Amino acid sequence: MKIEVIKSLTDNFESFAKKTETGIEFWLARDLQHLLGYEKWANFQSVISKAKTACENSGHKISDHFAGVGKMVHLGSGSKREVFDMMLTRYACYLIAQNGDSRKEEIAFAQTYFAVQTRKFEIIQQRLLESERMSARKKLANTEKELSGVIYEQTGSSKNFGLIRSKGDKALFGYTTEQMKKKWEVPKGRALSDFAPMIILKAKDFATEITIFNAKDKKMKTEAKISSEHIINNQSVRNTLIERGIKPEDLPADEDIKKIERKLKSENKKSIKTIQSLSDDKL
Repeated sequence: MKIEVIKSLTDNFESFAKKTETGIEFWLARDLQHLLGYEKWANFQSVISKAKTACENSGHKISDHFAGVGKMVHLGSGSKREVFDMMLTRYACYLIAQNGDSRKEEIAFAQTYFAVQTRKFEIIQQRLLESERMSARKKLANTEKELSGVIYEQTGSSKNFGLIRSKGDKALFGYTTEQMKKKWEVPKGRALSDFAPMIILKAKDFATEITIFNAKDKKMKTEAKISSEHIINNQSVRNTLIERGIKPEDLPADEDIKKIERKLKSENKKSIKTIQSLSDDKL
């Protein structure tokens, strides 16, 4: 396919993209019909039907990606008539392209185009989740640092923090910190939380925040009292998770948070270099 044809088709697809008031991107099916080289709406409906089946089989809700709407069209007499149309997400467009007639040049292009665009979107989503998890890890580290300070101020010893945190882990997981490290295959010398999934990071942070509040509010002066408070809070969080069908100890370890941090830093550097390169080109 010639470069100029690819550019033309790309520009056409993006120019027909619209957004809802809440910022959700969509295409109208009757626009996509012509972009994909289908003259008859009935023939295109058949492709949409196959795409809906594929959507359902992939575990997605059809209504999240295919939404029926009315559209006013102009008639030859100057009057208007409402016809059925459909709002399609980028994923829906991808499925339609995959189920279209690949002998059509437009379909052949769209199959690759929407596959690439959908993959880009998935990568962006993954990066956002990784950034959110990294923020949750930093938040927990700050909260635990605050608890360590409270323990030192109120018991006179900084050694008690590790013991109290370990007791909290036992209450949350039903396993000791060391047992969970073995279960998650955490490298020696690394923190358990560096491999914890985001829901566990937030659960530990919530329990620790409550411990800090009550330790200050009730002026707890001994390791035993703060430990008891921390155990109760972690046990309460564990009970809530289990009630919702989540067993903390059965969750798999997540990717090393330091590896994610290095990856995001590397991508940021690449982005900066790209921007600088584009700026230099313009000068």
